[in-house]
Amino acid sequence: MTKVQIFTDGSARGNPDGPGGYGTILQFTDSKGVLHERELSGGFVRTTNNRMELLAAITGLEALNRPCQVDLYSDSKYLTDAFNQRWIDSWVKNNWKRGKSGPVKNIDLWERLLKAKAPHQVNFIWVKGHAGHPENERCDKLATSAADGDDLQVDEGVDG
Repeated sequence: MTKVQIFTDGSARGNPDGPGGYGTILQFTDSKGVLHERELSGGFVRTTNNRMELLAAITGLEALNRPCQVDLYSDSKYLTDAFNQRWIDSWVKNNWKRGKSGPVKNIDLWERLLKAKAPHQVNFIWVKGHAGHPENERCDKLATSAADGDDLQVDEGVDG
């Protein structure tokens, strides 16, 4: 199974109503020992930061064309905690309810992420402040660039 590292970042530019963008970098070494890289980013998207982080992770996983062993690096504690602390399992078991406090937000993207993750072995790794991971700094720059781009995309999860 191919080992892949995915570095992600989402940016809502400090405004919950956007603009925002996301950046993703895929890295893997082929059988000849050659490092390959692919950069992906999304344009101007009006949405929340958590949705940006989910879109960045989804984009990376959906770009893989065969089952892989993946280390997915994210500075989103929301994303990594949801998988590492088993929130997802309880959310699905409870029909996407967060205990007694009501429905889970971003269900459309969580379901899409679970589908994208399904064929792979994914390890979600929280990178606090990108420390020690220059690829995540590049993702941040991709996300910022996407957020500043002119190619308007309206996130289906946001009205208007």
